[in-house]
Amino acid sequence: MPTAVVTGAFSFIGSAAARSLLARGYAVRSLTNRSVPVNDPGGPVEVHPLQFTDTAALVDAMRGADIFVNTYWVRYPYVGTGFDTAVANTRVLLDAARDAGIRRFVQVSVSNPSLDSPLDYYRGKAQTEALVRDSGLSYAIVRPTLVVGPNDILINNVAWLLRRFPVFAMPGNGRYRVQPVTLADTGEIIADSAIATEDMIVDAAGPEIVTFEKLVRATAAAIGRPARIVHVPPSLVLAALKMLNRMVGEVILSRQELDGLMTELLVSHEPPRGHQSVTEWLNANAASVGSRYASEIERHVRRSK
Repeated sequence: MPTAVVTGAFSFIGSAAARSLLARGYAVRSLTNRSVPVNDPGGPVEVHPLQFTDTAALVDAMRGADIFVNTYWVRYPYVGTGFDTAVANTRVLLDAARDAGIRRFVQVSVSNPSLDSPLDYYRGKAQTEALVRDSGLSYAIVRPTLVVGPNDILINNVAWLLRRFPVFAMPGNGRYRVQPVTLADTGEIIADSAIATEDMIVDAAGPEIVTFEKLVRATAAAIGRPARIVHVPPSLVLAALKMLNRMVGEVILSRQELDGLMTELLVSHEPPRGHQSVTEWLNANAASVGSRYASEIERHVRRSK
């Protein structure tokens, strides 16, 4: 049975990639530190620690596998781990994959990364892509737009806010576009890229391009809440969120995430590879979307305690 290694197979995008690879007959190993899954990959997964200091252990964990799917990244700098560290850690994973005899390296990136980007997040993603292209391994780079699915950060927490507050503060005019893709479609696109043979860079984007305000209104309609939207300067939204950040213990939306959203970096310039309507997904999952806050810190820091 062919084997794939997936970082974070019990997390968000990693779980979708693992599920799609399991469905295609792959045995899946995961590099993870998670004891409680965010999402269930839907099948048996062999677990090894995700760490970047013991290269020999990393190589042993990968040995005999054909494919490595790397979903590792940081959403924003915390606890001493910034984007530069995330790039360096990706280099460690690449070197270990090469030493272990991995044939195909799949890097999960982001739509519209650029080495010239003023946003560290997007620039760091471009730097990891360059490492992958120069690695000498067969590679696929998958660039998701806005991934929506069980326990996603942005839309789940938009719904969480809509459920709890009488008004929703919309940054700016809300007319900036997004092209959401469902988590299930993202997993399928990653798996398609993993089993291909040619080097490739592909976007993972859904069939709908909508304004952010329309997406928020669709979310409100799905969960049965009124969308009382107030348009607010972005700086004031970030200031208000700082107070909420103290309540939830983390950054709900970073300035870089907001800048990427408002400059339409979450829109693809390719024909969509995703097929599922995010609006339909929201309606089908209305009971769970936003029922609890989805915490990045809970996923990546407190889990080890």
